[in-house]
Amino acid sequence: MGGYDKMIPPSGLPDACCRAVPLFCRKELFLSSRALEILNRVFGLRSFRGFQEDVIDYVCQGGDALVLMPTGGGKSLCYQIPALMRSGVGVVISPLIALMADQVASLEEVGVRAAFLNSTLSQAETNEVKRRLIDDEVDLLYIAPERLMTPSTMELLEHLDIALFAIDEAHCVSMWGHDFRPVYGQMSVLRDKWPTVPRIALTATADLNTRQEICDKLLTEPQQFVASFDRPNIRYRIEEKRDANKQLVRFIDQEHPNECGIVYCLSRDKTEKIADMLCEEGIPAMAYHAGLPAELRRARQERFLREDGMVMVATIAFGMGIDKPDVRFVAHVDMPKSIENYFQETGRAGRDGEPADAWMCYGLQDVINQTHMIERSQADDVYKRRSTTKLEAMLALAETVNCRRQMILEYFGETSEPCDNCDNCLEPPRMQDATIPAKKLVSTIYRLKQHSDKAFGARHVFDILLGVASEKVLLNGHETISTFGIGKELDIDGWRRLLRQMIAGGMIFADADKFNALVLGDVHGLLKEDQTIRIRQTSKKTRRLHHGGTKAEVVLGEDDQRLFERLRGWRRYKAAEADKPPYLIFPDATLKAIAQERPRTLGYLSTISGVGEAKLDHYGEEIIQLVQAYEAD
Repeated sequence: MGGYDKMIPPSGLPDACCRAVPLFCRKELFLSSRALEILNRVFGLRSFRGFQEDVIDYVCQGGDALVLMPTGGGKSLCYQIPALMRSGVGVVISPLIALMADQVASLEEVGVRAAFLNSTLSQAETNEVKRRLIDDEVDLLYIAPERLMTPSTMELLEHLDIALFAIDEAHCVSMWGHDFRPVYGQMSVLRDKWPTVPRIALTATADLNTRQEICDKLLTEPQQFVASFDRPNIRYRIEEKRDANKQLVRFIDQEHPNECGIVYCLSRDKTEKIADMLCEEGIPAMAYHAGLPAELRRARQERFLREDGMVMVATIAFGMGIDKPDVRFVAHVDMPKSIENYFQETGRAGRDGEPADAWMCYGLQDVINQTHMIERSQADDVYKRRSTTKLEAMLALAETVNCRRQMILEYFGETSEPCDNCDNCLEPPRMQDATIPAKKLVSTIYRLKQHSDKAFGARHVFDILLGVASEKVLLNGHETISTFGIGKELDIDGWRRLLRQMIAGGMIFADADKFNALVLGDVHGLLKEDQTIRIRQTSKKTRRLHHGGTKAEVVLGEDDQRLFERLRGWRRYKAAEADKPPYLIFPDATLKAIAQERPRTLGYLSTISGVGEAKLDHYGEEIIQLVQAYEAD
């Protein structure tokens, strides 16, 4: 296996050490020592994070495992290292065809023999991968679930020694999840055909129902390893939508100029318009959505991975499995349909552990659009009810005055203290009781229905409440309605905020077939049971918040910064030469450590995190020479 002998005892573990340990512990001690040796030598990392080592030990001994770990938490090592330790090839099932080449390139950079099978390969290339597999020349094989389930692939696997099956993005198996793919359910066949081969299912987001579905459909008596969902380096900020384009430009210009980010939109057309708008504002941006030709999507994705400072404006078709570590922000200009989606998408920021931003603006139309999507879906009533519940939770997150991180973690069943690194913690907002205005709103919609057979939209209802004698109000004689002018305790933004709450709560509906005319839903609790409604007070102040949190960004001195920029220039050259994304050569964190430590020997360089054996061989001498040349200037 690329110079690594599988299951050979590490040279650093003396016989005396084994004799001193009870027999039943020797196997685990051996596995742990071997895993740490691979982590150091192959991946250039000095220690495991969280429960990585526990997962590796468990899978190496043949157990099935469910691993929930946030994006950037190190899930891939949980199956890559066991695949290198066990006999045979590790089969990684991933839905990310467009990213497989980069995933394989990343492994090859550290000396691991990896390959992929997907539709991007020619027949000759496919045959060569199959030959390598038969000849035991591959340690990790990446394959899409649809390709896995074909008869030809099943036949191929039957002729191989398989170390393990790793099922990435395992939440796709659940019809209640946010990326449901029916083919994932068919992978239960792996249990029947290879009952002794361990399976490890991995995901960054899954509620309790989804976890149970993963275990039932894909695994056998699995051990569940659930990490904290907290991403302390990400700062969450949500603001009310007024002029989304201007708000987005201001956010990028003021806080992330020349930095890489992702902007999520609800529609394909909107991605194109916002990308064009950002380019006009001098911000390099591209659109990405499923309606673009496959070759163009692939080209734009590769450009995003390879270039610094690029902004991708995308629908949810983009992002799953994106390994780019230096995404400094994820912005939403439309509200996601669930906290699962929001958490998954924002998790693509700050994979390197450095400070990053999750920014969102939302408005009444977002709630209406998401509600319509649920109502018009072909799903059954149970699915629609669950989707509505998820939307209500997402709206509650947007409207809350409490710690946003605390609320996200509670949603996934985890308790925490306030984070001091979200907008509500840094600048606590104020709430106001809106129960009386809510009753006035209900009364106005009811009286409009009595006054005429027509239904009217939100702006018209607000004009009546605010006493605005608009042309439409006067034309319909609605200045005579008893609620005309009785709602001046709220401004227009306050009424919109209240209506969002009531639509999400099912008290009011916007009828899509009647141009979003407002109709009453279940208002019994409000009118008869003393239900209270609270909303955030309007604040039009533009806020620029500075990071708190538990992880401080590495700040280089002026001289170290110059060396860091020189190292980045060298990295860009090497990446272009190898036709690879720069972060596959070395991430920024490693280059910063080199700039600070200034190693003069290969031995010293090998102690820096991210510098493994293969990278030391490939780039070590050049880095030493670059550091020495810089200090000689």
